Amino acid sequence: MIRKTNGLLHLLFFLLILFLPALSGVIAQNNERPNILFAISDDQSFPHASAYGTDWIKTPAFDRVADEGILFTRAYTPNPKCAPSRSVILTGRNSWQLEEAANHWPKFPQKFKVFTDVLAEHGYFVGSTGKGWAPGIAETENGEPRHLAGKPFNQIKTTAPTSAISSTDYAANFEAFLDSRPDHQPFSFWFGGHEPHRVYEYRSGIEKFGKKLSDIDEIPTFWPDSDSIRTDLLDYAFEIEYFDQHLGRMLQLLDEKGELETTIVVVTSDNGMPFPRIKGQVYERSAHLPLAIMWPDGIQNPGRIVDDFISFTDFAPTFLELAGLKTNQTGMEPITGKSFTDILFSDEEGQIDPERNYVLLGKERHDIGRPYDWGYPIRGIIKGGFLYLHNFENDRWPVGNPETGYLNTDGSPTKTFILNTRTTNGMYHFWRMNFGRRPAEELYNLEHDPDCMHNLAGDPGYADLKNDLKRELYQKLKDQGDPRILGNGYVFDAYPYMDPGGRNFYQRFMSGEELNTGWVNDSDFEEELLPEQRQ
Repeated sequence: MIRKTNGLLHLLFFLLILFLPALSGVIAQNNERPNILFAISDDQSFPHASAYGTDWIKTPAFDRVADEGILFTRAYTPNPKCAPSRSVILTGRNSWQLEEAANHWPKFPQKFKVFTDVLAEHGYFVGSTGKGWAPGIAETENGEPRHLAGKPFNQIKTTAPTSAISSTDYAANFEAFLDSRPDHQPFSFWFGGHEPHRVYEYRSGIEKFGKKLSDIDEIPTFWPDSDSIRTDLLDYAFEIEYFDQHLGRMLQLLDEKGELETTIVVVTSDNGMPFPRIKGQVYERSAHLPLAIMWPDGIQNPGRIVDDFISFTDFAPTFLELAGLKTNQTGMEPITGKSFTDILFSDEEGQIDPERNYVLLGKERHDIGRPYDWGYPIRGIIKGGFLYLHNFENDRWPVGNPETGYLNTDGSPTKTFILNTRTTNGMYHFWRMNFGRRPAEELYNLEHDPDCMHNLAGDPGYADLKNDLKRELYQKLKDQGDPRILGNGYVFDAYPYMDPGGRNFYQRFMSGEELNTGWVNDSDFEEELLPEQRQ
């Protein structure tokens, strides 16, 4: 009897030692729930922060978060466009599970509760500044505005360094938020910068921050190398640095108030940079985003670099767990994402969770510009170093019709240069890569081809790999109830585009109505299509 008892005690002691790191994290969160500062820039691709080795962009605040926390190398949004990406963050569900919120400029369904709602219900003081969930319409049952990211704090303004940068003083509004918080109440704050979203003040990076064209060491292979494109990139860099300055002020404020230790700071972006073939598309540079997280009281072994795949569906369950809440008791629709608190409480780096070895991607309608406001549906998977994409309606124009200005690519010097030079000898292939039609299937080796230039889908040597990825993708989408896979994909085209100024754009424009798109240049509209474009 004594021998059995001793054996049981040894087993319990062994289990205690085995699970002590995880238990200590749970105990910490239960005793003192952390504050949450979620900082999200608007249109910033990986690896565009100096912590990743990008020398022509200086981000000391992001770098501090990485140095004192964790730098993630494989964070992805499932849907690389503002509104659907933010919907994923808030709900923990993939965009194809969100009805009309899968689209850009939707009406957000009232049925979907978001993590900020739950935190507010359980004692958190919740607020936001800058860009929250947008663009679209979100209302309560009473028809009042529903602030999905939290109560807005945008009253305090500043003199921005360029005419294109927001006048909202994000950091000062964060301080106002903290000053209005009841004592001893944990907070959740969404810092949504409007930068580096278009438009930019041309040459601001050079003339106002002293950058040089030679600072940029590499141009993506799907663009020509020109001074105007390099200038465009430097203006983009300047706006990222402006966002980072406000993040730095927020970290300093928390330090001064003695609350940085108890705050989990998450810094990322909503989708890739607002340039051709990136934002609004589903390639590597479109969906792969920067992510750094610090939390002095909670993260073990800070300064780690983690290679696990993190999907934006994973933020909501992570925040809820850190607040001591079980996702099945929140009133939210079932969450698809998986909490990554195990990574925070681990002391390891590299690949920590072997099950985090893939991420799903997809899109429906983003910006308008096709007949009947149709979208361009795509689903994809990244796994084993390869990206597989299926284009479901590849007879449509992937970034919008040429005659309506390719509206799913923001107007920019880069876009206009490619369009204006497409008939120049040796330049047409740049137009084709950025704006041309695509095959039904695409397969890319991301290790050797991160720009996704060499489609391997038709290569017999990759047939088995392609079919395996497609099979796994389809099974996961079926399990998630994706209407596109279940034969009901038409619903996404049927949901109305909620901006009345742009709704039914193609028919209105082609009938002669004068329409102001606001986000593309007038010269982007092609009055006469090339022979290749008419096919």
